[in-house]
Amino acid sequence: MKDRRLKVGVIGLGAIGSIHADAYAAHADKAELVAVSDVLPERVKTVGDQYAVRGRFADFRALLQSDVDAVSVCVGNTLHREVAVAALEAGKHVLLEKPMAMNAKEAAAIVAAARRRRRTLQLGMVWRQAGEAKLVRRMVADGEFGRIYHLRAVMIRRRGIPGMGGWFTNKAQSGGGPLIDIGVHWFDIAMHLSGLWNPTSVSAQTYGVFTRDMRAYKYVDMWAGPPRYDGVCDVEDYATGLVRFGRQATMSFELAWAANAPTQSYVDVLGEKAGVRLFDNAPLRILTETRTHLADLAPLVPEAGNRFHAQARTFLAACRHQCPPAATGAEGLVNMRLIDAVYRSAQARREVRV
Repeated sequence: MKDRRLKVGVIGLGAIGSIHADAYAAHADKAELVAVSDVLPERVKTVGDQYAVRGRFADFRALLQSDVDAVSVCVGNTLHREVAVAALEAGKHVLLEKPMAMNAKEAAAIVAAARRRRRTLQLGMVWRQAGEAKLVRRMVADGEFGRIYHLRAVMIRRRGIPGMGGWFTNKAQSGGGPLIDIGVHWFDIAMHLSGLWNPTSVSAQTYGVFTRDMRAYKYVDMWAGPPRYDGVCDVEDYATGLVRFGRQATMSFELAWAANAPTQSYVDVLGEKAGVRLFDNAPLRILTETRTHLADLAPLVPEAGNRFHAQARTFLAACRHQCPPAATGAEGLVNMRLIDAVYRSAQARREVRV
């Protein structure tokens, strides 16, 4: 395997699956895209023709019987556990898109399969590939921020409910709203940057303000739309709360698909020696101090390029045991346990253990 290109496949050829196919094509020296699968024949033909893929399957199980070494799993949320476990049991390395699963129980089954079969499992957490994330993570690990005591994770869309009435807003198919859709990224990157992977309790609340009446919802455009007014819309559109990491640190969060508030997106990392705000479309600024005065540092952020291409590059190297996965199954399981706890807290209207 170390001396040849890995044979890879993509299962699920929607928007994100097509991005994974493109990422593998960008690393043609390391990987050969030899198989694709989707239940929609037109998707198989489009992606298959675009990348000259010889193996084209309607059933992912047939793809897993082929000679692929590794697969990207890019199917709907409800199928993540089934497809990922089947791929791992078939001896394939797996790059699994977010969210890891519908809940922590399903995520644990995926982790167990990867360990049992001794196969690489990497999660699709592309924000880790951003240049500013790599720089800050290294500075925190080197002690330049001191003890991290608080994190803030904010992602608010003024009007950004995706595919209202479709699978995004159907809890049985998606697992939830913005918490599991976009919050999964922000929880992951906050814990990754800080190195805090021990959430112990959470007090949270979720709201369904704009999802209560689909026809009353006003918007300019809709990703994965238009609305399906005969469909289901039973997920939250706003989630907020406070996470405790024992007595060491806390994390506050606001996550919204729709709110009467300005669109904003950022993660704050607050340490005893320095603090920083990332992903707010502004130049990175480290707020710190010298021996005699306050100081703002404007570090030169390394150019990361296409995050999905970088993610695929690390996955291919991890399959060859040249490096660890960019985001591990164990970390994904922590994330899913935290998301489950947020939903439990909101339902119980009290603080709960993670």
